[in-house]
Amino acid sequence: MPENHPCPECRSAITYPTGTSWMCGECGHEWNPEEVAAANAGPVIKDANGTVLQDGDDVVVIKDLPVKGMPKPVKAGTKVKGIRLVDGGGNAGHDIDCKIDGFGAMGLKSIYVRKA
Repeated sequence: MPENHPCPECRSAITYPTGTSWMCGECGHEWNPEEVAAANAGPVIKDANGTVLQDGDDVVVIKDLPVKGMPKPVKAGTKVKGIRLVDGGGNAGHDIDCKIDGFGAMGLKSIYVRKA
């Protein structure tokens, strides 16, 4: 017996397979479970080398980064511990939240770091 997939529209458990997709017996919604899983997985954020980053990873800054309001930049080679990944849409493209010693909390772009 195939695994049961609840309907993404009405959350009903009365669903059945229809070839490559699934159909809801209550609301009539038809969907592909692989597409629903990919949409719910969230964005994949990669570092400058193409390595996938995850929450809690340690990274190293690969380029001097100027910081607004600070007299000195974040130097290349600075290690940042325990990053948190965020959606970079509204945050000027910054997809990493972190705390850097001497600078405090800030956002970084993943293209300027590599996994430690």
